[in-house]
Amino acid sequence: MAGKTLSARLIEDHLVEGRARAGEEIALRMDQALLQDILGTLVMLELEAMGVERAVPQPTVQYIDHDLVQQGPLTADAHRFLKSACERFGIWYSGPGNGISHPVHMEHFGVPGQSLVGSDSHTTAAGSLGMLAIGAGGIEVALAIAGEPLVLQMPRIWGVELTGHLPEWVSARDVALELLRRHGVAGAKNCILEFYGPGVASLSAMDRHIIANMGTEMGATTSVFPSDDNTRRFLAARGRETVWQPLCADSDCVYDLHEQIDLSALEPLIALPSSPGNVVPVTEAVGAPVYQSYIGSSGCPGYSEFATVAGILDDRPSAEGVSLDINPSTRQVLGAMIESGALARLVQAGARIHQAGCNGCIGMGQAPAQGQNSLRTVPRNFPGRSGTPEDSVFLCSAETAAASAITGTITDPRTLDIAYPRVAEPDRLPAADAGLKAPAGLRGAARPELAISDNTPPLPALQPLPDSLDVPILLTVGDDISTDDIMPAGTAIPYWCNVHASARFLFAPIDAGYPEKAADVVDAGGHAIVGGDNYGQGSSRENAALVPALQGLKIVVARSFARLHWQNLVCFGVLPLSPADETAARRLEAGGRLRFDDIHGQLAAGNTVTAHLDGDPIALVHELTDRQRELLRMGGVINRIKQQRIEADGAA
Repeated sequence: MAGKTLSARLIEDHLVEGRARAGEEIALRMDQALLQDILGTLVMLELEAMGVERAVPQPTVQYIDHDLVQQGPLTADAHRFLKSACERFGIWYSGPGNGISHPVHMEHFGVPGQSLVGSDSHTTAAGSLGMLAIGAGGIEVALAIAGEPLVLQMPRIWGVELTGHLPEWVSARDVALELLRRHGVAGAKNCILEFYGPGVASLSAMDRHIIANMGTEMGATTSVFPSDDNTRRFLAARGRETVWQPLCADSDCVYDLHEQIDLSALEPLIALPSSPGNVVPVTEAVGAPVYQSYIGSSGCPGYSEFATVAGILDDRPSAEGVSLDINPSTRQVLGAMIESGALARLVQAGARIHQAGCNGCIGMGQAPAQGQNSLRTVPRNFPGRSGTPEDSVFLCSAETAAASAITGTITDPRTLDIAYPRVAEPDRLPAADAGLKAPAGLRGAARPELAISDNTPPLPALQPLPDSLDVPILLTVGDDISTDDIMPAGTAIPYWCNVHASARFLFAPIDAGYPEKAADVVDAGGHAIVGGDNYGQGSSRENAALVPALQGLKIVVARSFARLHWQNLVCFGVLPLSPADETAARRLEAGGRLRFDDIHGQLAAGNTVTAHLDGDPIALVHELTDRQRELLRMGGVINRIKQQRIEADGAA
């Protein structure tokens, strides 16, 4: 019998229901959970609605890393609410300024072999430490916090063998971009990317973080690296070596899919606007003028990236007219930059230093000028995500961004007339516990109340999907619609915790009139949306499913769905379907009105549903499990959990 992959072993260690066979539904025990602030508020409201008293996974950590620009009281009110919720539910609190959730979690809580679920699609970054780390919708994270397993489709395991060593001026960022160049933004859907081979040893834990982080942009369920001496060094530098254990795949294991990357053969790459999958060699983009060079984010989090940039810019100021934006990833990394002098060199080069956090990556500040090119080391360049509606964002390595800042045009860093100043991660980093608060014991004490404001109203109840529907198609969209398109970031972020106020932003980049049209038909039975391939790609933001559901969205018919959004739709009682054939797909693009009879009976009878489009039959298909069909019948996960708790209390 063949040996086991590392991913299979991690899944086996956490499997509580189902069979670990590709395509089948499985349930996994979660050892840890993380929340980020703009979705954490909804999670806290969901926990309250479900009657949860205390977080089961420990640690569960709430990070304040996205909504940091305090233009008015809404942001501060949200932080105060989240701190009170952490006290109420027994959750760690990482305050504003501590940094981005993913690298901070690695620093303080990462444990090889453990499982982690997070309300952020880039939770997968913890796979760099040999963790089984999965991003999920906030409602699924709420369930995990309540002690429920995480339910998902068993992924295929895709072995990526790394050989060789990265050349000078080529970084881990280029490894991630190479995978996107080969496979695009949906190429790894329902797959785990497992990295192995002799080339892995040449990558630091933070190099691996970059690659695992951006596996999400391929649609991967997660990415996994072995736990080895580099993992141990990362943990030892932070005083946490005792949690280390070696982990790797068996030498005779067999992968469902396989490919090889020769690190030695890679060159600097860049993703052109406006998709992470639009990747070409930097040599094909050289010469274009640069307005902004942005370095940082969860896609470029390590001390070595910032120190290398400081070495490139040493005595070489950024070009006139270039905004050089430096976004330290964590308080710990910022402390190391101060101690080493790297921060001073960046300031002397003309850099603008921002607080440790997500910042411009999520469109909170640092928006580029219209019509000007912005080079960024962030994971995504979806249209408008930067905060500028008509943006031109390129994704590249820190080396390429630094070289281009010096010249003022997109530049292949290999053409700079300087020695490559690659800097290794430090053997020791300064402690950074300020702003990190452990949960207090609640035994025998009254539970603190939530610090509710007008911007954190309780969640309205969702209604079960009716057995018959007759609804208009209000919106028809194309391929690769992202959750940024559905629920924009930027100036909308302070309202995300308010499902009523945030509704006015729905689909703003596509059809600003959608909220009004939805409101007009919500009392008449709701509406449907038709999409193309990879509908709902990108962020795990659950409000991209929850808020439309509250505005009457009942059905989404798309050629295919991104995994996270598909799950979120079901969790909030919205039925995801796909056209059965190309003829049906073309008919749906014209809009019209959909009528469904005996929905639940049809769903239970098989994978085909017959509807009527403007009176004529049309065949649609679904991939729902028995559990998901029951969620739709009950009106979503919150209703199901509330009912279970009522029944349990009655039985007691």
